[in-house]
Amino acid sequence: MKPNFNIELLPEAVEFLENLDDKTREKIYYNLKKSQFISDAELFKKLNEFIWEFRTLYKGKSYRLFSFWDKSTGAATLVLATHGILKKTQKTPTKEIKKAEEMRKQYFENKDNKK
Repeated sequence: MKPNFNIELLPEAVEFLENLDDKTREKIYYNLKKSQFISDAELFKKLNEFIWEFRTLYKGKSYRLFSFWDKSTGAATLVLATHGILKKTQKTPTKEIKKAEEMRKQYFENKDNKK
């Protein structure tokens, strides 16, 4: 079965995952993979016009990887994970969403400059 989209981790997302214990990291990777094949808001949820979050609940803790879509390549749609947090409150922190938006903006600016 072919995934619905590809996932690329930006450096800050990689760093976030590397700083987790092995079992937590495995669970997040498992959910990332699962979200590529099934549409489930418990795993992958839209936060605003541009930003989405990969969601993992593990041992009573909520982990979030913020992301955005890059459909400019045409062929394979790519979802880029910007950074992650251990969510401590009910509501997703606005500053984290803003940070993801800024990283998205920077990504597309850099991409346009390479053309």
